[in-house]
Formats: sequence, structure tokens, C-alpha cells
Amino acid sequence: MFTGLVEEVGEVVGLERLGDAVRIAVRAPRVTRDAAHGDSVAVDGVCLTVVDIVDGVFTADVMQETLSRSRLGGYAEGSRVNLERALAAGQRMGGHIVQGHVDGVASVVSRTPSEHWEVVRFTLPSGLARYVVEKGSITVNGTSLTVSAVGEDDFEVSLIPTTLADTTAGALGIGDDVNIEVDIVAKYVEKMVGGYH
Repeated sequence: MFTGLVEEVGEVVGLERLGDAVRIAVRAPRVTRDAAHGDSVAVDGVCLTVVDIVDGVFTADVMQETLSRSRLGGYAEGSRVNLERALAAGQRMGGHIVQGHVDGVASVVSRTPSEHWEVVRFTLPSGLARYVVEKGSITVNGTSLTVSAVGEDDFEVSLIPTTLADTTAGALGIGDDVNIEVDIVAKYVEKMVGGYH
């Protein structure tokens, strides 16, 4: 489990395409400091298992299911990615419950800068709108964010300078794709309520 609080922006330094899978290598000096084989690391919000670590670079395998639900298959060497290690027992829960199980890919529709923050609007993939509510939580490229507005097929978030500077959000352009994970609590509520119909 993760919190959506990005610890480091890493760099993709290798991609080995294996037909229906990819082995990705990411330079991440901070995240790899205490990581070991088998640990979980969220890469742009996707929970991956560390295969190997050498000189601050970790490798992980990405299977077809993950490639089809996320934007990981579109990475190239030099791509910058948000990274977070799995939550350890006893740590503060600063963001929200993030599983690292991406629900789909959204695209940036607009960016509206303000003096002290920026509003970014994204498309909302079909079938996910029912899980997104104003003032609710959503994970965008592994970053826990609060939904500031939601439409039928889009949503927006308001980003503070820290988020813009310390994650990949500041570099997003119109049309760029992002991984999104909706709030798991909303999915469980839907399933439980659905049992009463």
C-alpha cells in the first residue's frame, strides 16, 4: 500500500521489451537506498516489484495487464517518473490509501495558472466517473490529489507549488497521458450497496 506522497522523481534508464512484457530500469538514488529484491515501489502510481538493484538503479518487470491499463509501455529512456516506496507499519498516512493498481489512463485537457497554484483538467476514462467526486481523492501518476471539480467526462485538480516542483506534474503538457487510480473506498462502497438491490 502507498500514500500517494511522491518521494523522488526518478529517470527511466533502460527498457527491455519482451513481447508481452517489459523490464524497466529506473535510476532512483533515494528510493533504492534501503530497497531490496522483492520490495514494492510505485512508478507513476503503478506498484512494481524490485527485481534487482545496482548502483542506485532498480529493475522491475511489467506484465501485459499492467501495460494495457497504464502508460508504462509508452516510456522511453530519459522519461521522468514519480516514485514512492510502500508504506511501512507505523508511518504517517499523509495522502490517501493508494494500492498502486492503476484504473486507466487520462489526458491533460488544460492548465490554468494562478499566482500561487495551477488548475489542471484531465479527461476521465469511461466507467470511472462514478468513483470521482468533488473534494474526493484521486491518484495521478502516483500523486495523491484532491479533486477540485468533476464533469461527466473530465475532472480537475488544483496543484500547489510544492506538487508542481517535486513531482512530474509541473512538466505535463496538453495532451500528455497520465496514470490514474480512483479511490478504492468508492469501489467497495459501490459493491456493498449493490448487494442490496
